[in-house]
Amino acid sequence: MNRIKEIPFFSHLAEEDIKKLKNISVIKKYNQKEILFYEGDEPKYLHILLDGVLRLYKINHKGTQIFLHQFLPVSLVAELANFEQIPYPATAEFTSRGEVLKIDYQKLEESFFKNPELSLKIIKSLAGKLKIMSEVITNEIVLTAEAKIAKFLVENTELFDTLKNTQIASLLNLTPETLSRTLTKFKNKDLILIDEQNKVEILNIDTLLSMYAN
Repeated sequence: MNRIKEIPFFSHLAEEDIKKLKNISVIKKYNQKEILFYEGDEPKYLHILLDGVLRLYKINHKGTQIFLHQFLPVSLVAELANFEQIPYPATAEFTSRGEVLKIDYQKLEESFFKNPELSLKIIKSLAGKLKIMSEVITNEIVLTAEAKIAKFLVENTELFDTLKNTQIASLLNLTPETLSRTLTKFKNKDLILIDEQNKVEILNIDTLLSMYAN
């Protein structure tokens, strides 16, 4: 629990407040594919991702997973559900082992939300989530499959070294076949290089950028 002092949201708190926070918090470890919360669950805790990678998705009427966002440490997770007192609008699943700080939200609100600096940091986090949702809408409605893959290549090249193509396709809401076909097309056009270990290297970033950037 000493890690609480290292979390940016709480780094400014006095030692007395840190002790209060520890009394209403718990740190829990999670395994890969374990669920932090399901869509529709009631939010009782404010979640802060400390370690690992967390995937947020919804299930559509056909039973298909729609990827929304990927959380990396250290970040608040689905805090809007706490503030609005609404069920979680999506499911959060770990794609790796992880660790989460779970804070009793009702007690946090009663004891800490009069602190203007803490409140401002949470507002900034919410503003960031609005930007994320705007990007999700753009990706799903505006961008073609090739544009989505080009954008992911430019912004997340290192993930091609750690994730399988099926996992990347899931993140992009594409079929593995579409991803594989597009990567082969990019390779044949000398936009990327794929070695024998399937590691990806970008050869022509300007052309990839032109596929999705205005």
